[in-house]
Amino acid sequence: MNASISPSSRAARFRQSPRLVLSALTLLVASTLAGQAMAAPAAAPGKATLVVRKDVAAIKQVTSVEGITEYRLPNGLQVLLIPDDSKPTTTVNVTYRVGSRHESYGETGMAHLLEHLMFKGSPKYPQVWAEFNKRGFSANGSTWYDRTNYFASFAANEDNLRWYLNWQADAMVHSFIARKDLDSEMTVVRNEMEMGENDAGRILMEKTVSAMYQWHNYGKSTIGARADVEGVDISHLQAFYRRYYQPDNATLIVSGKFDPAKVLPWVQEAFGVIPKPSRQLPHLYTLDPVQDGERAVTLRRVGGVPLLYAGYHIMPGAHPDYAAIELISVILGDTPSGRLHKALTEKQLAAGVFSFSEGMADPGFILLGAQLSPQQDPATSSKAMLDVIEASLKQSPITQEELDRAKAKWLKSWDMGFSDPQRIGVALSETVAQGDWRLFFLTRDRIKNARLADVQRVAQQVFVSSNRTLGQYVPTATPERAPQPDRVNVADMFKDFKAQGAQAKAEAFDASPANIDARTQRFALPSGMKVALLPKSTRGQAVKASLTLRFGDEKSLANWGEAPAALAALLDKGTSTLNRQQLQDKLDALQAEVSFASAPGQLIVNLATRREHLPAVISLVADVLRHPALPADALEEARHQALASLEEQSKEPEAVLAEAISRHGNPYPAGDVRYARTFAETEADWKSVRIERVRAFHSEFLAAGHAQFAAVGDLDANAVRQALQAGFGDWRNDKPFARVPNPLIKLPATRLVLSTPDKQNAAMSVVMPLAMTDRDPDYAAFMLANHLLGAGGDSRLWNRIREKEGLSYSVYSSVNWNPVEQHSEWTASAIFAPQNRDKVETAFKEEISRALAQGFTQAEFESGKRGLLNFRRLGRAQDARLAAGWAANLYLDRTYALAAQVDAAIESLTLDQVNQALKKYLKPEQFVLGLAGDFKPAKP
Repeated sequence: MNASISPSSRAARFRQSPRLVLSALTLLVASTLAGQAMAAPAAAPGKATLVVRKDVAAIKQVTSVEGITEYRLPNGLQVLLIPDDSKPTTTVNVTYRVGSRHESYGETGMAHLLEHLMFKGSPKYPQVWAEFNKRGFSANGSTWYDRTNYFASFAANEDNLRWYLNWQADAMVHSFIARKDLDSEMTVVRNEMEMGENDAGRILMEKTVSAMYQWHNYGKSTIGARADVEGVDISHLQAFYRRYYQPDNATLIVSGKFDPAKVLPWVQEAFGVIPKPSRQLPHLYTLDPVQDGERAVTLRRVGGVPLLYAGYHIMPGAHPDYAAIELISVILGDTPSGRLHKALTEKQLAAGVFSFSEGMADPGFILLGAQLSPQQDPATSSKAMLDVIEASLKQSPITQEELDRAKAKWLKSWDMGFSDPQRIGVALSETVAQGDWRLFFLTRDRIKNARLADVQRVAQQVFVSSNRTLGQYVPTATPERAPQPDRVNVADMFKDFKAQGAQAKAEAFDASPANIDARTQRFALPSGMKVALLPKSTRGQAVKASLTLRFGDEKSLANWGEAPAALAALLDKGTSTLNRQQLQDKLDALQAEVSFASAPGQLIVNLATRREHLPAVISLVADVLRHPALPADALEEARHQALASLEEQSKEPEAVLAEAISRHGNPYPAGDVRYARTFAETEADWKSVRIERVRAFHSEFLAAGHAQFAAVGDLDANAVRQALQAGFGDWRNDKPFARVPNPLIKLPATRLVLSTPDKQNAAMSVVMPLAMTDRDPDYAAFMLANHLLGAGGDSRLWNRIREKEGLSYSVYSSVNWNPVEQHSEWTASAIFAPQNRDKVETAFKEEISRALAQGFTQAEFESGKRGLLNFRRLGRAQDARLAAGWAANLYLDRTYALAAQVDAAIESLTLDQVNQALKKYLKPEQFVLGLAGDFKPAKP
């Protein structure tokens, strides 16, 4: 349940360095724009024959665009169906056209608070989260300026789909919205605020945008003012619910695997009985005047690194010129082609840069910025950033090459995202909120047809100093005026719109372990690389792949410092024949996303592309791995980014706690890959790493002799095999390889309390080593025991600490399973307001003791077992997870038959076995428990 936060929603939109984690932006937003990663359309559904109740008015088809068909119920409900059998999952999304823009004075945060209370149930559905967990739903809700949406993804199942449709229909008009639920949820919402308050970047955005808008509600944070949230009148909240949660203000979107002929009658039966409301929705008319002078915001808090934001007012998302804004965002903010990157990052004036735009129902904004390392001067960087954004666009107009590159990158992202039925269903929420879901396609067409002259015109109109608000962690300019932002008539935008044809349907894939094994081709290359290929048709011919290079041993991997991490950071910076920009342009042309990551003794490569490009992408990745450029200047960029991240993390409660717990009882000497370094030691390693050392590490270790490659999706197995043979078939070395041992280390029990000043969110972490592997006879029993205790949405820890007492936004337990040694690790975690520390710790310990003393009930056991099995099935339906799973199985010499055995073991468990497993392995007297936050002394 998010208010203007979503770690994944806009990550692709920030156009930042792929190695730079801008925590200023990771909690900003809760939606997906048309410019985000999207892929290819599904087949248009055939017309369904409806068998409905005579007392329920018929549903009518309205229009169809590229595989998405719109229907309307007489009560006004808009229905969008996007059938896609390529993955055995279904996603249902309900979007209400209400967000923080619709709140009145004293009601900020009301839309988001209502989102929370919707999950408290109704008389017919009183235990929503418990039912989600039992059915294996991946579900949530989010609130943004113009809309609120609720969504769930699950393994395709008619019972699950029908249940969720019925719940959404009942929730629309019969939710409790009760005082008692408001009271218990209040501290959860406050904790969500506190979580955001710990992030200087998020708060700087909130204050920057607030300064941009004098009158319009876009200037108010979606999560609301704390005083408004705490003082909300329940009757006002109920009236808000009754006004906006009605069928004529909602859009139901069903995507993925389902039968439209069955779903349409279910929709009509569930929603058709809701009467069309007689009330009239209020007409919102407030618009800000043209900004008439530079504005500035300065934020000062403990911790973090320097940040610079520059915000500019823009037109609504439906406006014809908004496509130009999207393209300008790429031209300015992309890495490495963007002007900001070249002027700031490459010249060591910033650790990284970003840009993103908000196309909304009313005139929105574009935000550009930079994150600095502690050694970089904000004043110098600020001047350089504003020169790029404002002066250079006039003095050095946008080139056709820049425009073509931005179009290619934007359209690649659009194509890739549209291939995922789970993402497209939720993504349409944004264009629904802008005024018409078809803007999703119209914006794409406008991007394709954008002319250089129009893009330059928009740039010169928008990026003027008088239209700027500067936020930093102090501005001067000559006043200029931007055009008056106006609303648009969305209907007029579609007079000449012509929809493109829909693509063919993909197969209905059976994600059972037996079918996964039967469909997978396994072989080895002469170099020793093991390969698993699972060809299957997918939406948009999408394919995901995972490559793991394994190398070295305990002795040879010692004392390399940050050279392995630096190598991973530099691999995408060019090859012996391609410079950095040429490599990025080639990846864009191949519609490929490729990432590199390091782990002790491993280099992991993940890639996503389309069928026709996979062989070429494999060849390109082989060239990158075998012949990287490893330029010295790129190492300096990576060093600044790493140091900026370290500085920021060193003040965060979760990171401070993780450092302390990882070092507690760690027996390994400095230099050993298992040694837990301090922040200072990691910083020193980054400062000392040299490019010669990085190149030596590459030469010493990288080869394919002990590698695993797996690809899942629409692929030509013969062509992929040939590409792998050509790229990796002869790549090996004679260096010894042996997995670094990770034996069980008994840790002395302890309780750590750490201070993180000026942080409004605190954290608790608990760790206990387990003498188990994932092949242990008690593996299934303890997995289910942990699921009931703290891993599921209906777990003991969740129900007590989050649902009942409302103390935490996030509380859970998990097990990090070791597949080799008897050294797994049970962990638990919670975040909370510092003043609630004692309550959270007490509740946690009480629930652990109660579970050990009394065990779980038969009802908990049955529900939890069903939910765990459903979650496992859902996981096997994700192509990227399948690819990663096959890569791990190849290394461990396993198949998915083991997954079937584990499912069978879970299915055959008894309640007594689960309770006994918990008692056998979970020992509170062995806990390493840590707490970090700004804890004040108790008042006398």
